Amino acid sequence: MKAIGKRLRNGVTLLAVATLVASCGLPRSGPSKREIYSGSVEQNGNAYVVEVTDAVNRATGTVPALGFSQAFLGAPLAGSDVIQPGDTLGLTIWENVDDGLLSGPGANATLLEEVQVDGSGFIFVPYAGRIRAAGNTPESIRGIITDKLEEQTPDPQVQVRRLAGDGATVSLVGAVGAQGVYPIERPTRSLAAMLARAGGVTIEPEIAQIVVLRGNHRGRIWFQDLFANPQLDIALRGGDRILVEEDTRAFMALGATGTQQRVPFQTNTLSALEALSQVGGLRGNSADPTGVFVLREEPAEIAAAVLGKPGVTSPQRMVYVLDLTRPNGLFAARDFTIRDDDTIYVTEAPYVQWNKAISALTGSLSSVNAVDSAAGGLGN
Repeated sequence: MKAIGKRLRNGVTLLAVATLVASCGLPRSGPSKREIYSGSVEQNGNAYVVEVTDAVNRATGTVPALGFSQAFLGAPLAGSDVIQPGDTLGLTIWENVDDGLLSGPGANATLLEEVQVDGSGFIFVPYAGRIRAAGNTPESIRGIITDKLEEQTPDPQVQVRRLAGDGATVSLVGAVGAQGVYPIERPTRSLAAMLARAGGVTIEPEIAQIVVLRGNHRGRIWFQDLFANPQLDIALRGGDRILVEEDTRAFMALGATGTQQRVPFQTNTLSALEALSQVGGLRGNSADPTGVFVLREEPAEIAAAVLGKPGVTSPQRMVYVLDLTRPNGLFAARDFTIRDDDTIYVTEAPYVQWNKAISALTGSLSSVNAVDSAAGGLGN
């Protein structure tokens, strides 16, 4: 009995020493679950700690709102033969006389190649003068030139061709097959067609975004939405600038996860379960599946819906709690939407600190004999 009592006293002594060692600040990956809860508004802290439920998922399940304004969506397809400032025209003029105004002796046709449309939209034709070309079709310009020359030479015949010019062009840069400046032609008058002309996108379609700059207007859409919604295939205009870039959103993973780092989104929408899988899941030998937290600065309108407080008028610090051990826990994590700049933090299981404390005293908790020997040594 004395031996049993002695060993009991030794065990109590070892427990007290281990508790003291644990309280002295052993190395750990971050705050414990209890410490996070102690920082809640209910505990006079500055963050709301909210358990994730189906109702919370409905209130917070938002994704970036990307799209084109009506200025883009309402623009009709531009006529592929409408002349723009900067275009180049080719003119051929036939005269029904042997010695015409423009043609030399023995010739009745005059070829005017590469007639440049100036910045004001005009061209100059000898004996016809300065003619408005921008906004007109080659057929309209032909009629104008014919009327002007008809007063000076009998029955002139005019042919107008639109050559390759830099007036009705768009520039494509970023993650496309071939960056460059492309003319707007009949097959490439829409955004999707022009992207195909440039070789398509060279990054994963799920994270590709298309930006269109037109004067002071800017529109941004997801590449996948462009093909899922035909109404987003907007008509192009000369001078449009098109940028294809990778989604820049990312979240931070900390604590008892497979890796601790800033992680870029790999899909258009990302759930908490998918985010955890991207970082290798929970660390099997130390993670607490009841302590998965998502930290976020929540906009006022969403915070008001989550908290049931219509009076919320400013962004709020929110700490969402996912308990993966509950019957609905994995479903809640699957339906919880991760947003840009979120921080996912997984706490360590309570036994981890205890194990560290014991290991600090004994060097290992794996051997019962080692623990018993340490307890016996403390009691002598």
